[in-house]
Amino acid sequence: MSEITERPSGKIKPPSPETTIAFLGIEIVPLDLPQALDAIGQMAKKEQFSYVVTPNVDHIVNLYPEISEPRSDAFRAAYDAASLTLCDSRVVRALARIAGIELTVVPGSDLTASLFQTKLGQGDRVAIIGGDENLLDDLSRLFPAPTYTQHIPPMGVLNNPEAMTDIVDFIEDTKAHYVLFAIGAPQSEIIAHQCRQSGKCTGVGLCIGASLEFITSAKKRAPVWMQKAGLEWSFRLFSEPSRLWRRYLIEGPKIFKIFLEHTKSGKP
Repeated sequence: MSEITERPSGKIKPPSPETTIAFLGIEIVPLDLPQALDAIGQMAKKEQFSYVVTPNVDHIVNLYPEISEPRSDAFRAAYDAASLTLCDSRVVRALARIAGIELTVVPGSDLTASLFQTKLGQGDRVAIIGGDENLLDDLSRLFPAPTYTQHIPPMGVLNNPEAMTDIVDFIEDTKAHYVLFAIGAPQSEIIAHQCRQSGKCTGVGLCIGASLEFITSAKKRAPVWMQKAGLEWSFRLFSEPSRLWRRYLIEGPKIFKIFLEHTKSGKP
């Protein structure tokens, strides 16, 4: 496979096709899972920090709030500055197909699992933002080759400028090849953007949500058939109803309104 290069803007340039695919105002790179892993491996070797975002229904709804606010503006800025954008959602892909657009899906949890299974080895430094006190022991037991460091920030980091600065400082100091942000959206993406802006961080950042909890079996992931059917959201809802009911039942359906508005306006 030809080398995946980076444009001066910091955006990943895929080997083929030459352009990204625009959908709902997001420029998505049409890479499959092996290509994405190769791209991330190349990004990890660079001195300049870069990061990956993986749009799903929740992200898109947060990118298009009914009332604009600093939090959503910062989230959009983080998305626009990402080096690699991969579609994380089969629901998003289904909507794209209705619009005559074909997207390649690279689920974030699959990407993270494959990164540990096929890419990380001796000499790789992995920094984790978030998780609990047992996480490093669990990961070291399952994947002992890399060197791990961890920073557990307080809750509500977006309302805590000092906590956000502490995260950026930690990442600057660790000089990790891979930085895994496990503190949810949009804080993961916003802080990854701050790391890029600092000019002192290195490696590649991945905003991974609950992926590490699936890897360590702290949480159970949906069966494969549900994943392929685009029903993983329902499995997660029934697994954690008190935490996720609003995301999936109130906020999530707003994507259909966003899709219809884009369709009527003629925007991709």
